[in-house]
Amino acid sequence: MGRRFELIVFDWDGTLMDSTGAIVASIKAAATDLGIEPPSDERASHIIGLGLIDALRHALPDLPAERYQDVALRYRQHYMARDQDLLLFAGAEALIDELAAAGHMLAVATGKTRKGLDRAFEVSGLGPRFHASRCADECHSKPHPQMLDELMAEFGVGPEVTLMIGDTTHDLQMARNARVAALGVAYGAHPRHALEAEAPLYCADNVAELAAWLRQQA
Repeated sequence: MGRRFELIVFDWDGTLMDSTGAIVASIKAAATDLGIEPPSDERASHIIGLGLIDALRHALPDLPAERYQDVALRYRQHYMARDQDLLLFAGAEALIDELAAAGHMLAVATGKTRKGLDRAFEVSGLGPRFHASRCADECHSKPHPQMLDELMAEFGVGPEVTLMIGDTTHDLQMARNARVAALGVAYGAHPRHALEAEAPLYCADNVAELAAWLRQQA
């Protein structure tokens, strides 16, 4: 049977890399450093996947816009102090290798900056496996469809053969806005009930479940 999806696009944080806890802790630490009431864990985790400025706008709604860059700088300092210790989810590397061997084109669409994704690619060793990527400082933040639209244009494929995989409602909403099918993963930032409300094709509880679905359906 031929491939159902030619292009498979992954979110990064909370989907391939187990970084949700580090992001939440870094956002809260940055706010505390600057004397700002830190967001709750729930609010901080909800904004994962957005571009950093959009994320701060949602996580710290009372923060004056002129202070965004101060918080962003402190956030990056806290996160970069942790990111060498972050690991891929168990089975993620094998899954990417399996999809590549099956002939799928692979890409990343992330709320990270280009510098942040390049660093994550280097730390994880996964960079060479992906054919393309888009970051939040190059495109509109999720859930705007620009990242997916540009990736499909780059590879010359349509929405009907493209699949988006992510751990947040922002990922699934971006897919819908781009008219692309989506899978949710419930082991990252957003809870299963929130992901299922966006009607993905499937919602996996771990990488092994995700791999099994893709092996049969993609």
